[in-house]
Amino acid sequence: MSDPLPVETPATKAEMTDPLPVEMPAAEVENSDPLPVEPPAAENDEPPGQPTMIEVPIALPGSTQGCPDGMVRVEGEYCSAVVQECLEYHPEWTKRHGEPGVAARCLRFREPSRCVAGKTEHLSFCMDRYEYPNVPGALPRTLTSWEQAAGLCAEQGKRLCTEAEFNFACEGPESLPYVYGYERNAETCNQDRDYRFPDHSQRLLHYEACKQNARCAAELARLDGREPAGGRAECASWAGVFDLNGNVNEWVVRTDQKAPCRSGLKGGWWGPIRSACRPMTTFHKEDDYGYEVGFRCCADAETHPAG
Repeated sequence: MSDPLPVETPATKAEMTDPLPVEMPAAEVENSDPLPVEPPAAENDEPPGQPTMIEVPIALPGSTQGCPDGMVRVEGEYCSAVVQECLEYHPEWTKRHGEPGVAARCLRFREPSRCVAGKTEHLSFCMDRYEYPNVPGALPRTLTSWEQAAGLCAEQGKRLCTEAEFNFACEGPESLPYVYGYERNAETCNQDRDYRFPDHSQRLLHYEACKQNARCAAELARLDGREPAGGRAECASWAGVFDLNGNVNEWVVRTDQKAPCRSGLKGGWWGPIRSACRPMTTFHKEDDYGYEVGFRCCADAETHPAG
C-alpha cells in the first residue's frame, strides 16, 4: 500500500489568501495515483474489541438534544466560503517552501476569519462526539475505505458527515481555522508528530484483517500515532466534538459529486500537516484507505416544536 493520504485541497478558491500546497511525504509526487484497493479478503468489519477506557469529564461540552446516545447537536449559521489569512507559517515552510513533503502549517491566522458567501446557511444535525467507534478511550478505527465507513455508519442508523457538517462542527459560527482558535498549538490536539515512512514492499490490509495478520499488525504498530478518543480535553470544538483536528483523517461526503468521487478527507491526522478545519483532500476515491484514515458518523436531528 502506498504512503498515507495526506493531500489536503481547499474546499473553495476563497478559503485562504495563500495557495494551499499539496502535503505529501518527501518521497511522494503531488497528486499521485490513488491508493491501491485491497482484494476483498475475508475480514470482519465489526468495531474493534473492548477498548481501553480512560477518564473523561463528567460534564461533557455541547448539547445532546434531539440526538441519539453518543452524539451531540450541532446547530447554527454556517458560511460556505471563508477567507482565512495566514500571518505566520511554521519555520519548516518558510525555510523549505515548495519542497516535497513540506506542509504549509500556519502558526497564526489573522483574526477574524471573513465570510465571503452571499448568505449563511442554517445547519442542524447530530454528530458522533468521538471518531468511530465513538467510544471514549478507544483508538479510532483506520484502514477503512469510504465505502466501508458509509456501511458501518448505516448499520447504526447513521450516515457519513458531509463536508459542510464537518466544517461547521469544527470551526463554528466564527469560522475558526482550528477548533481551538487562530493560533496553532501542537499540544492541544494530536498533530505535528514526526512522519514515519511506510514499508512499501507489502500492502497493508483492511483494519480487521490487518489486526489478525502478524506482519500487517506489526507495521501498523510501527506507524501508528493514534491516541485514545477524548484524551485531549482541549481538543473539543465549540459544539463538544473531540479530535476534529488531528488524530486521524476523517472521511466525509462531497455532496456536489457523484460516485466514485463523493469521498473527501477532513481534519488532518497526527503527522506534520495542516490539520485545520476547512481544507479537504479530494482526489482519493471511495475504495481507497490508509493507516491514518478514519471517520465518524452523523445523523439528522429530531425537530422539536417551539413553545
